[in-house]
Amino acid sequence: MRARRHDFDVMIVGGGMVGACLAGLLAADERLAGWRVAVVEASEPRRPRDDAVDLRVSALSRASQRILRSIDAWEPLDPHACPYSRMIVWDAASRPDAPDALRFSAAESGDPDLGHIVENVRVQWALSESRRLKTVTQLRGTLESLEFEADGARVVLADGRRYGCGLVVGADGGHSRTRELCGIGRAGWDYGQTAVVAHLRPEQPHGYAARQRFLPDGPIALLPLRDGRVSLVWSTATGAADRLQGLDPEGFSAEVTTASDRALGRLELASDRAALPLALWHAHEYVRPRLALVGDAAHTIHPLAGQGVNLGFLDAATLAQVLGEAAEAGADPYGLRTLRRYARWRRSENALMLGSTDALNRLFGEKNVAVAAARRVGLSLVAAQPVLRRAFVQRALGLAGDLPLVVTRPGYPS
Repeated sequence: MRARRHDFDVMIVGGGMVGACLAGLLAADERLAGWRVAVVEASEPRRPRDDAVDLRVSALSRASQRILRSIDAWEPLDPHACPYSRMIVWDAASRPDAPDALRFSAAESGDPDLGHIVENVRVQWALSESRRLKTVTQLRGTLESLEFEADGARVVLADGRRYGCGLVVGADGGHSRTRELCGIGRAGWDYGQTAVVAHLRPEQPHGYAARQRFLPDGPIALLPLRDGRVSLVWSTATGAADRLQGLDPEGFSAEVTTASDRALGRLELASDRAALPLALWHAHEYVRPRLALVGDAAHTIHPLAGQGVNLGFLDAATLAQVLGEAAEAGADPYGLRTLRRYARWRRSENALMLGSTDALNRLFGEKNVAVAAARRVGLSLVAAQPVLRRAFVQRALGLAGDLPLVVTRPGYPS
């Protein structure tokens, strides 16, 4: 039994989906039995409404499904998550049924689906209600300051409460206060794009397919929902997004119908609208002594690949595995050597995804006629190559790359 030198072993700043997932993974790991885990979050989780579908949704990969299942947070989501078994991708000069359109099916890999579309609020609620988080201390408040010492850290909240811990984890989003207080810079840029999100009622059934059309100013995605509607994520120039936001419902519906190539017939606005600025950022450092960053605090990605929260869940699972293995081996789980293993592992994986997503966004946004023609040839080649198709499907499933064991080994870590 380790001596109790701190109030908590791990303090997670940010109780969103990724922070709550990490808390559940730490609490579920028998190698970390007796660890005291706390989550600092300003607000209580919001209970989902059965008579409404929240605007913010995520495309959860198979990897994320396995991670959530390992902490008993998937089963409550299953009745509300919409599986999608097909993906259809085409550009502005093509058609969804054209030879150069990319069409992927779960049947190609023998999988029941390629992932699930689910509201963020339901993921958050399922995590908060998981029995794995019942031993986690929830601290309502906001971070004021951090002080690091050789053997731990001191977390000071805005109301003056002070806590000592062995490790601080910043899971507090793209505008991370944790990262800011530690003076960790980041590289990247704003895209000058804004994502307009809404729910639409399609004239034709969505057929459990995720559709994405690349337009010169950004992609428009239609993601299937359980109730037959589709979730719109339209990434476009910020000025154009402002104009779309100002249209009346009929005008907005007409614009979306045209931009989507009438892939589902006429689309009718069936919700409020929201706008989210888009950027790509990657923190210069993921770890420092007694500190780790996960999720959007470490990296922010363009939504065209639908990978944002999936990368965050993989961060959480990897950090939990690294800490558990260090504790089992008798090493210092909070030490820089342990934390650097997490940083090397996830930074390279995330950099690959950020880079490829940015390249896709730029490639499909290229207006040069020769580049557009070459792009269509490339799409046709991918569509015709089984090996490339399988690679795309594996990436969509979240089962490509160097994965934590909770994804690849059922029942891990027990």
